[in-house]
Amino acid sequence: MSAALTVVGLGSGDADQLTIGIVKKMKQAAVLYVRTLDHPVLDDLRQEGLKMTSFDSIYESKASFPEVYDEIANRLIEAACQGEGGSEIVYAVPGHPMVAEASVRLLKERCPDKGISLRVMGGESFLDEAFIRLGFDPIEGFQLLDASSLSPELIQPQLHTLIGQVYDTFTASDVKLCLMEVYPDEYPVYVGHALGVQDQEIIRKVPLHDLDRVEGYGNLSLIYVPRNTEDHLRRRSFARLHEIVNILRSPGGCPWDQEQTHQSIRKNLIEETYEVIETIDEDDPDHMKEELGDLLLQIMLHSQMEEEVGTFNVYDVIEGLNDKLIFRHPHVFGENQASDAHEALQNWEQMKAEEKRRKGQDLKAASVLDGIPPDLPALMKGYKLQKKAAKVGFDWDDVDGVFAKIEEELAELKEAVQQNHSDEQRKLELGDLLFATANVARFIDADPEEALAATNRKFTKRFHYIETRLREQGKTSAESNVEEMERYWQEAKQRGL
Repeated sequence: MSAALTVVGLGSGDADQLTIGIVKKMKQAAVLYVRTLDHPVLDDLRQEGLKMTSFDSIYESKASFPEVYDEIANRLIEAACQGEGGSEIVYAVPGHPMVAEASVRLLKERCPDKGISLRVMGGESFLDEAFIRLGFDPIEGFQLLDASSLSPELIQPQLHTLIGQVYDTFTASDVKLCLMEVYPDEYPVYVGHALGVQDQEIIRKVPLHDLDRVEGYGNLSLIYVPRNTEDHLRRRSFARLHEIVNILRSPGGCPWDQEQTHQSIRKNLIEETYEVIETIDEDDPDHMKEELGDLLLQIMLHSQMEEEVGTFNVYDVIEGLNDKLIFRHPHVFGENQASDAHEALQNWEQMKAEEKRRKGQDLKAASVLDGIPPDLPALMKGYKLQKKAAKVGFDWDDVDGVFAKIEEELAELKEAVQQNHSDEQRKLELGDLLFATANVARFIDADPEEALAATNRKFTKRFHYIETRLREQGKTSAESNVEEMERYWQEAKQRGL
């Protein structure tokens, strides 16, 4: 006879709700283990003469619940193996063995490898009492969440939500903070203690912000958040954004949105990107929040257009991004190491090359300059071209070589202007000078686009100062002269503008 182990459920706390079969099984057991003695049913069973061994001491000796459940599973497997061919071992757990019972899950995973026959006998779970005592029908939409692993993205207001494993006030506080990411502070929630247990049951309705002020949290506690289909509770969800964009593009939606194509809103994507950059430069978080939303809308619209023809949707975009981030960060999600940003970037580049190999791209035939978008702003593109070329050694030894190149290009530009070369020739010479100037950026570790943007902002501030001073004199810039404007320009410099 193979080793055997039977798991039974003690129900939600009322001895009258135990099945005859479960009571008989516990009485017949040669050895009866219980996960914890902290359960109302066990007092009645001990009065009937049942002897049992609890694992309460493990809770005190281990630092975390996963360690506790791991130790319980190991001890039960060891006991079952020692009793092989003989006495029957029974393990009793609160509620239903298959509802929020990590130790039982571990037993189901490990017993087959140990040759142990595992039988599970269900009991009434705390869910049964919750449906009755809190008065909701799970068919309307229901989710059960664990307080110890709760996060805002798991919460769906359109579903009835039960949160179990709320053992103490600290856990209730964590739950409160998480729920407040989704619900208003005053949103009504329910705290239930010992549901269905005579003389012990307590149900309290409290505003969300008072959730951690309720007394009595313990092993038989839960939190209930009623479902709510009001739109304002879903406005922070990505799913609602996807739904809104779909409505805008659908028949009966917005006529303007329906007419748009990738090409028609292509420029919008560029414009919104620059507006986000402006908020970054201005260090304006409130404005940045708004502009990031506008940029996200462009991504949503382009994704929605492809969803309508069946190529991909925005969730495919997210999946691809998640896969890429995990794959290109082996020092975070894999076995590689990166002690600093330089090593992290090396890992990123190596994984990019590996991606290309997996896609069947011939890396030997590829150009060093591949991968630079053709529509980048010219200054930024020039910087990236030089940076890629430098990686394979096409570069000056130091910045002095770049300065010499700038002087050479400046001389050629002067010559083209002074000798009245063609417009095209002068334009090309100017481009050579700008290209060489941008190359200095790599040697001084400065982004040329950011450097020029900073200078543009500085110029704008100083010129605004000139205009303000002229208005104080009753003048406009058109009515002034260069000497006067230069004087105010120097004032602006002295003022630190």
